[in-house]
This record gives sequence, structure tokens and C-alpha cells, in this order.
Amino acid sequence: MPEPRFLVYTRESCALCDEFIAGLTELLDGFEVRDVDADPTTRRRYGLKVPVLTCDGSIVCHGRLDRAAVERLARG
Repeated sequence: MPEPRFLVYTRESCALCDEFIAGLTELLDGFEVRDVDADPTTRRRYGLKVPVLTCDGSIVCHGRLDRAAVERLARG
């Protein structure tokens, strides 16, 4: 079974995003980070919700890190 793919949408100069990523780093060995403003589609979809964490394309949490949800998904 493949590892879940975690992706975080953030925004430049976002203190909440920095805090979110710091917390996520404590929970996961690897995840991808993308600037929500780099793509018009992601800006429309997630722009007002950043930071947004997705796993395999589905939203896990946004705004604040849901540690329990991340741990549950990471364990499979």
C-alpha cells in the first residue's frame, strides 16, 4: 500500500502557515508545500482557508492543524 501523500497550501508571509508547517513537521517525515497564490485554481479553491492540508487530494484540515487526523492518516 503506498504512503499517503500530504500537501500543504500556504501563502507567503503567513504566520499561521509557518506555525502550521512547524507542527506538521513534528508529525510527518515528508510533505509537499505549495503557494496557494501560484495557481488561479488553488487560489479560488483554498485562498481564504490557508493553511490547508490535503491527503491524497482530500482536505484534512485548514486554519489549525488537526494533529489527531494527521496521525490517523499517517498510520494508515
